[in-house]
Amino acid sequence: MCQLCVPFLTLVSLSAPVSLSLCFCFSLSLLLFLSLCSCFSLSASVSLSLLLFLSLSAPVSLSLLLFLSASAMVYFEQLKESQDAWEVCAEALAKGIYSDDHVKFFCFQVLEHQIKYRHGGLSPAQQQLIRETLMKWLQGQLMNSQPEKPFIRNKAAQVFALTFVMEYLTHWPKFFFDLLSLVGLNPHGVDVYLRTLMAIDAEVVDRDILHSPEEVRRNTLIKDGMREQVIPSLVESWYQILGAYQQSHPEITCQCLEVVGAYVSWIDLNLIANDRFVNLLLSQMSVEDLREEACDCLFEIVNKGMDPTDKTKLVESLCQVLQSAGFFNVDQEEDVDFLAKFSRLVNGMGQSLVLSWTKLAKGGDVKAAAEALRALETKVPLLLQLLVHDDDDISANIVGFCYDYLNVLKQVRYTLLVGNMAPYSLCGEDEAMFVEYRKQLKMLLDRLAQVSPDLLLEAVGRVFNNTIQRWQTASFMEVEVAIRLLYMLGEALPASHGAHFSGDTAKTSALQDMMRTLVSSGLSGYQHTSVSLEFFETVVRYDKFFLVEPQHIPNVLMSFLDHRGLRHSSPKVRSRVAYLFSRFVKTLHKHMNSFIEDILSRIQDLLELAPPENGFPALLTSDDQLFIFETAGVLIVHGESPAERKQALMRSLLTPLTDAFRLLLAKLASEREEERQAALADCLSHAVGFASRTSKAFSNKQTVKQCGCTEVYRDCLQTFLPALSCPVQRGSLRSAVRSFLHRMIICLEEEVLPFVPAASEHMLKDCEAKDLQEFIPLISQITAKFKDQVSPFLQQVFMPLVLAIFEVLCRPAEDNDQAAALEKQMLRRSYFTFIQTITSSGMNEVLANQGVENVERVLFTIIQGAVDFPDPIAQKTCFIILSKLVELWGGKDGMAGFPDFIYKHIVPACFLAPLKPSFDLTDAQTVLTLSECALTLKMIHLRRGPEFIQYLQQEYLPSLQVSPEITQEVCQVLQQPDAKVLKNYMKAFFQRAKL
Repeated sequence: MCQLCVPFLTLVSLSAPVSLSLCFCFSLSLLLFLSLCSCFSLSASVSLSLLLFLSLSAPVSLSLLLFLSASAMVYFEQLKESQDAWEVCAEALAKGIYSDDHVKFFCFQVLEHQIKYRHGGLSPAQQQLIRETLMKWLQGQLMNSQPEKPFIRNKAAQVFALTFVMEYLTHWPKFFFDLLSLVGLNPHGVDVYLRTLMAIDAEVVDRDILHSPEEVRRNTLIKDGMREQVIPSLVESWYQILGAYQQSHPEITCQCLEVVGAYVSWIDLNLIANDRFVNLLLSQMSVEDLREEACDCLFEIVNKGMDPTDKTKLVESLCQVLQSAGFFNVDQEEDVDFLAKFSRLVNGMGQSLVLSWTKLAKGGDVKAAAEALRALETKVPLLLQLLVHDDDDISANIVGFCYDYLNVLKQVRYTLLVGNMAPYSLCGEDEAMFVEYRKQLKMLLDRLAQVSPDLLLEAVGRVFNNTIQRWQTASFMEVEVAIRLLYMLGEALPASHGAHFSGDTAKTSALQDMMRTLVSSGLSGYQHTSVSLEFFETVVRYDKFFLVEPQHIPNVLMSFLDHRGLRHSSPKVRSRVAYLFSRFVKTLHKHMNSFIEDILSRIQDLLELAPPENGFPALLTSDDQLFIFETAGVLIVHGESPAERKQALMRSLLTPLTDAFRLLLAKLASEREEERQAALADCLSHAVGFASRTSKAFSNKQTVKQCGCTEVYRDCLQTFLPALSCPVQRGSLRSAVRSFLHRMIICLEEEVLPFVPAASEHMLKDCEAKDLQEFIPLISQITAKFKDQVSPFLQQVFMPLVLAIFEVLCRPAEDNDQAAALEKQMLRRSYFTFIQTITSSGMNEVLANQGVENVERVLFTIIQGAVDFPDPIAQKTCFIILSKLVELWGGKDGMAGFPDFIYKHIVPACFLAPLKPSFDLTDAQTVLTLSECALTLKMIHLRRGPEFIQYLQQEYLPSLQVSPEITQEVCQVLQQPDAKVLKNYMKAFFQRAKL
């Protein structure tokens, strides 16, 4: 009997002899009981009930229970130290005796303790027992339908990793081969395998963990042995896992990407940085569930230390592929989380190029350094796109590259020294030199902020206060530099130093004092464009200051509204202030409630539509007016007035627009001069755009309905829709009204539906390719938002829309007219995407109710899109549609005649499309198309069963001259449950067929 259990067994008066196993079971039960009591803070009485529930045979007093609670943890620590308890744990794990998660976790803890602290004292047989236990436990996971809890798998991985570290160099050199041969591609086993690899990384590689000299030597030998013996096999296993689980188990794929990123720093990069691996990673950057981890993995590849020339080539190659795949189109990407990861990747690539250039320049390799510099400069447009992004995480992740690039520019292009950068020494220079000086000043500030932020705050405060005290007599450059220094503090200093006027008042007081001085000094009246702009930029940069000291808001508001801001003599100042004013109001509107109607009255003339015949130059351009209309909307919507007052204010804001719109539209219809037509159409488009911009003020908390403004915007719609039937200047008018409809679908919700049929009818008349391409997203938005509510309308508009698309696509065009060809390609893609939206949104009745001839006509266009047009994006969409239609209509209870269509057209499409010369199996997008093609075949088998297999064997594949052996292979693979196997096989099948 376990001697450690004697006091416990005595205390609870267990009268019968107790075996070691029973003793151990009691211990584990007690541990579970105590953990339950601890986790749920149970009272003593409830704890006593639980203990009795565990079937201890003797009565347990409250004092005994308290004694057990106090002693249990000490006891179990002693249990880890016992000579024989670990073998009981090993047996329990190998045989799967216990189902309780806490018990299994504790067993692994005991094994972990034994391996970590006593491994050297174990006999060979005992060491063998540990190895067998781990493999038997893992084998049990492969057969379980449900995996263990993550915390158990993590602990198991730690134990595997510890065993590996202790035995790889001596007793278990085939550790990985044993693991891989057992695991195969079983998802539960692969999960443990990947967790084990990450645990090994933590034990052997992680530089954040301190190791003794002996451990460092051991770890070096382990890595050397792995490089020589197993790394190629591990890399191959990663490639197979990444390919196999991309769709079925994205979480495993993400784990594998993390493993690749962790190991790439010390293995041969050529095993990873090759075409097949990088193409696979790039394809996964297009998969929503994988793209962020794929980005991280590429980041680790780029960060690997290597020869600077080779690093430049690697980064350039990766950038070219990313750019060609469309990832540099940052403006079109809406997923900010992915863009934050992508920004980090670009930052890593940029900093790698900077490091390569630095090393090459110092080494005297002029040619290679020049190539690195050229590569660096081509990344600047992407750098700037990411740097100016509205999301702080995205822009922050690229700052390192930006700073390094500026440092390179300084070394290459500029010779100014810090000692020559005093503002006063440059006052006589021209403005171009002054702009250059400001760039250098920012670099200096950033560096000072890194070294000593407190010193920087003090220095800027001194310069700022000395200059502002004498601003009436100072030169414009001195004043501008003083304000600019204050502005740049917010970018240079971390938030902890008061950039947001919160936290430690000692740190925020200096910045707050400078802002107070700025807004109360009268400086806003300085008569120079640069100073005026700098003042307003800084006021808005530190708009949070006014939340702390709102008493300054009225004075600053007046500076925005009068000759210093929106009515400044400079158009440049007026334009910029229009934007800055909108930002200022958005932040501080809660403090402006008492000024709302006064502000609206003061900006009323700035809200007027400027008709072409006016003849007077407007203070603001139409683009600037957009910001003023949005500002007015924010003030009305977020004010504290009742809904009736908000409705009245919004109507007074929008009625002049709608009145002017009616008059101008009537003039346009009768106007014959083309130039004047264009001017009137622009003015009409601006009116619609202004109304649309006011709607941006609404939110989920302040909806159009809650603010009582539904009727106002319905009236706007009623006014604007007739423009769709205007016989002249249709393009610009339709575009404006269509954009307004997009906004109203969001803001008015169901209230917009009565307007949609008439609008659609007008927009489908006399369409051009671009008109249709822009109309389809509107219909898709309506479909996605309202679904069944718009089903009757969609059934009605479906064929008119389709016929309009067919008519445009069939129009003849010159062979060398690339613009027309591109427009048609984009329209074709939009058409297929529209059909996909219909079929995938549970509204297949829209297509089914179009009549047999129309349905057939649409189906044949999908077959044509899948086979005849060399556009992998459109082809992929077509196969997705075909697969969905087979799922919906391909069964025994499906649409009449559709099974015949499957065999005559869909099956041939799945084979003829990949056999086309234009179907490039080395292109990542085309490979995705082939995957959808394979899934279509899979869906046909699911819906038609053995009948489909028989058709392939006896009719179709023989007609393609496919040998009986290959035919049999195809049919066998089709019947396997794993779709990934089919995808891989079909790729190999068509590669062989095209040789």
